[in-house]
Amino acid sequence: MENIYLVFVIILFILAISDLVVGVGNDAVNFLNSAIGAKVAPFRVILGIAGLGVLVGATFSGGMMEIARSGVFHPDQFYFNEIMVIFLAVMITDIILLDTFNTFGLPTSTTVSIIFELLGAAVAVSLFKMYSSPDSVQYLSNYINSGKALAIISGILLSVVIAFTVGTVVQFISRLAFTFNYERNLRWFGALWGGMAVTSIVYFILVKGASGASFMTGNMVAWINENTIMLLLYCFAGFTVLGQILISFFRVNIFRFIVLIGTFSLAMAFAGNDLVNFIGVPLAGYDSYRLFIADPTIDPSTMTMGSLLEPVRTPTGFLLAAGIIMVLALFFSKKARSVTKTEVDLARQSEGAERFPSSLFARTLVRKAIDTGKFFRRIMPGKLLRVMDSRFDMSLYKRRKRIKKDTASFDQLRASVNLFVASILIALATSLKLPLSTTYVTFMVAMGTSFSDGAWGRESAVYRITGVITVIGGWFFTAFTAFTVAFLFALFISWGGLPATIAAMIMAVIFVIRTYYIHSKRSLKEKSAEEKEEAVKNGQDVFKECSENIQGTVQSVSKLYYAVNQCLIDEDRKKLKKVMKRIVELNDQTKKLKNELYRTLRRLEEDDIDTGHYYVQTLDYLRELSHCLSFIASPVYDHLDNNHPPLIPSQAKEIKLLNGEIAALYTDINKILKSNRFEELDPVIKMQAGILAKLEIIKKRQIKLIKSEEIGTKNSMLVLGLLAETKNLLLYTVNMVKAHRDFAKTNNIHNTAGSTPSSEL
Repeated sequence: MENIYLVFVIILFILAISDLVVGVGNDAVNFLNSAIGAKVAPFRVILGIAGLGVLVGATFSGGMMEIARSGVFHPDQFYFNEIMVIFLAVMITDIILLDTFNTFGLPTSTTVSIIFELLGAAVAVSLFKMYSSPDSVQYLSNYINSGKALAIISGILLSVVIAFTVGTVVQFISRLAFTFNYERNLRWFGALWGGMAVTSIVYFILVKGASGASFMTGNMVAWINENTIMLLLYCFAGFTVLGQILISFFRVNIFRFIVLIGTFSLAMAFAGNDLVNFIGVPLAGYDSYRLFIADPTIDPSTMTMGSLLEPVRTPTGFLLAAGIIMVLALFFSKKARSVTKTEVDLARQSEGAERFPSSLFARTLVRKAIDTGKFFRRIMPGKLLRVMDSRFDMSLYKRRKRIKKDTASFDQLRASVNLFVASILIALATSLKLPLSTTYVTFMVAMGTSFSDGAWGRESAVYRITGVITVIGGWFFTAFTAFTVAFLFALFISWGGLPATIAAMIMAVIFVIRTYYIHSKRSLKEKSAEEKEEAVKNGQDVFKECSENIQGTVQSVSKLYYAVNQCLIDEDRKKLKKVMKRIVELNDQTKKLKNELYRTLRRLEEDDIDTGHYYVQTLDYLRELSHCLSFIASPVYDHLDNNHPPLIPSQAKEIKLLNGEIAALYTDINKILKSNRFEELDPVIKMQAGILAKLEIIKKRQIKLIKSEEIGTKNSMLVLGLLAETKNLLLYTVNMVKAHRDFAKTNNIHNTAGSTPSSEL
C-alpha cells in the first residue's frame, strides 16, 4: 500500500515539472508584454532580466504555500488517501487546461485555475465520501471553503473594471504631459515621473516580495511594514534626483530604465505569488506522504490530514529548483511567445493584421462610443479641444517611426505606465488582503492604456474589443472548466485507483503532445508569413511572392473544381464535405493576402508604384477565383444534402468532358506561370475561348432538356448555375494571368525557372 502512495508522490513531482513549464508559458505575458511591445532592449536581454526576477522571486514564495493546503477545502475533514486523489486530479487538470490556453495564445489566470481545480476535486471526493456514508449533501460545507471561490469571482470582476479604468486615466494624463514626442518633455517631467514609477515598483517589491520571502524573519517584515511610508519617501526623493542627473548630464532614456526595472519586479512577483500554483499541490502531497510513512501502522483511509492546517516554510532548495526550471522554460517556450504576442497585438498602436474577427457586441459598443465622443466634442470648449488634439497628435511620431523603420508595437512611455500602474494596483490589493489575479490586472491595464492612447481607432476597434472580450470570456471559462474537469478526474481516480491514475496521466500526455503539434504547425505558418513579409522591399520581391501565391491558387482551383464536379456525378456527399473545407481554407488564404495588401504596399519603395498597381489587380482576381469556387461548391453540396435528383447520363457525360478540358487548361497555365513564358499565353486564350463556346452549347442543351421536361427544377437550376460560375472562373483565371504578365513586364522578368508554389494555398 505504501508503494502505491510513493508512486503517487513521484507522479505529483513529474506533473509539477510539467506544470512549471506550461505555467510559465501562460504567465510570462504578465511581465514580458511591456518590454517586448516597446522593444526597450534585445529580446534575449529582456528574457535575461525577467529570468533573474523569476529566480529571485522563487525564493520569496514560501509564505504563499498554504493556499494549496487549506485555502479552498478543510483538510482535517479528509483522510490521507482522499487528499492524494484531490492533488492528483488537480495537477493533471492544471496541465491540460493551461496547455490548451497556451496553444491558442490566450492569457489566463493560473491562480483562478488552481483554486477552482482544488474546489472541483474536493467537491468530487466529498460527494464520493458522502455516497458511502450517512452524511447528506447539505453537509458539503463541512468539507469546502466556498467563501474562497466567491472571493475569487468577485476579484475577477473588480480587477477587470478597476485595472482598465485606472490604466486609461493614468495613460491619458501621462500622454497629456509628455505627448507622443516625449523626448522633448523628458527634461521637465522625466525625473519626477521616473521617481514616482520606480518608487511604486519598489513598494510593489516590498509588499509582494519581502513579506513572503522564505529567508525573511518576522522582525524584518514588521520593520518594513512599520516604516513603509518613510522608505517610500526616501526612495521617491532619491530616484527623482538620480533621474534628473541621468537625464540632464548623461541623456539617459528614463523610460527604458523604468520598463526594465518593472519587468524584473513583475517577474519576481509572478514567481513569488504564482509559484504556489505549480508546486504548492505536489509539495502538500509530499508533506502528507512524509506524515503517512512516519507511522508504519497507520491506515491511509483513517489518517486525517489536520496537519495541513499548520503554517509551513518551504525549503529554499525546492523553491530554487522550481525557479531554475521556470527560467529555462521562459527561454525555450514557444507557447509563451504566442501568449505574449496576443496581448502585444491587442495593444498595438498601428494597424495591421487582426487576429480576432468583428462581433455584434463590439460593433454596438464602438457605435455608442463614437456617438458619445461626438457629444463631448460638441459641448467642450474649442480651445480645450485644440490643446488636447495637439497633445495627442501622432503625425510626427508616425513619420519618425517610418524613417527609423521602428517596429515597436507601442512607445516606451506606455510601457512604463503599464508596469507602474500594474505594480501599484497589485501591491495595494495585496496590502489590503483583496483577492485578485496578476494576469487580470496586467492585461486590463495594458488594454486601458492602449485604449487611452487611441490604439483602438476606427480601423481596428471592433477587432480589438472582440479580442478583449474573448480573453475575458476565457477567464470565466477557466473557472468553469477547471472545476468540471478536476471534478471528473477526481471521481475517476477515486473509483479506479492506481490504474485510473495511470490512464489519466496517459490522457494528459497524449493531449499535450497533440497540442504541441497543433501549435508547432501554426507557428511555422506564422513564421513563414513573417519571413515573406520581411523579404518584401521592392517590386521584384512582390512579384516573386505573388507568383508563388498564384501558382498555388491555380493548382488548388484546378483540383478543387475537378473534385466538386466528380462528387456531383458520383453523389458523394461525404467527400464533397471534405472538399468544401479545403475551399473554405483557400478562401481564408486569399482573404488574408488581400488584408495584408496595405502593409505590403507600404513597404515598397517610391519607384515601385506601378508594381503596386498590378499587385492589387492580381490579388483581386485571386479573390474572385476563390469566390467562384465557393459559388460552385455550395449549391452542389445543398443539392446532395437535400437528396435531390442526380444528374442524368447526358449531363454527367458533359460535366466529365468539361472537367478534362478545364484541367488541361489549368495545366498549361501553370506551365506559363512557372517559366514566365507569357508569349505562350495566346494558345491558352484560344483554349479558353473554345471551352467558353462549349459552355454555351451545354447551356442550350439544358434549356432543351427543361422544355422536354427530362429534368426537374432543382437539377436544371443547379447545372445552369454551375455553368455560369464556371464561365466566370475561366474569365477571371485568364485575366489574372494577363495581369501577372503585365506585372512581370514592369519588373523586367522574362523566361525564368519560376518559383515553387506556396504550400499554404
